[in-house]
Amino acid sequence: MDPLLCYPESISPDVLSALRLAGYRTHCVSRLEQADAEEQRATADGWGGAVVSASGDLGGALAMCRHLRRREEPLSPLLLVVEAEQLADLQLRDELFDDFCVAPVVAGELVARLEHLFFRSGRGLAPDVIEFGPLQLNLETYQAAVAGRVLDLTYMEYELLRFLAAHPTKVFTRETLLSRVWGYEYYGGARTVDVHVRRLRAKLGEEHAHLIQTVRSVGYRFGQTGWVPGRGAAPED
Repeated sequence: MDPLLCYPESISPDVLSALRLAGYRTHCVSRLEQADAEEQRATADGWGGAVVSASGDLGGALAMCRHLRRREEPLSPLLLVVEAEQLADLQLRDELFDDFCVAPVVAGELVARLEHLFFRSGRGLAPDVIEFGPLQLNLETYQAAVAGRVLDLTYMEYELLRFLAAHPTKVFTRETLLSRVWGYEYYGGARTVDVHVRRLRAKLGEEHAHLIQTVRSVGYRFGQTGWVPGRGAAPED
């Protein structure tokens, strides 16, 4: 998909992080003329849409929206991010944007609104994402986040977390994880798995470390099993 135009360059890092984690490419500008001048350099087919922030400068944000709407091919979808005290100034200006979010932005709401706009326009974006409770893994960008906080993972930490999260509640021995994550040609010992699990738990934080559970004398499991003695096995997807 073509990148989203974001305005201004000082747009909230939380907004950019949420967009990128959801699989969107972004390109930030701070002036009207940049939006046109950099379009051909940033994308082959034009901007995929726009996220415009009015934080601190509602006039500048509306001017950018107006500019993008008055092009020969009006840009859509266009999502406006405003502060609560700016809401009253949006009356009778619905033609300048498709939807809006109120700052401070909640990542899930921002992405949901944008995806709804794409779906409504027939240009649905469905990045390959694994979600489990507070955890999100973007398989396209190799990014992970827990409760909206982006995790700083090494490649193998990400791969181990991705494998476990893709098979929730299933128990894997250390040897199986070595072969499935590191590869059959990897000759490191089982301690390698333990070290990476310990690092992952530390990066997930105390509140979410329990997502990776130790199964005594066996190995590891991601998430809690729903199996209850006497009621049969937990249903699988």
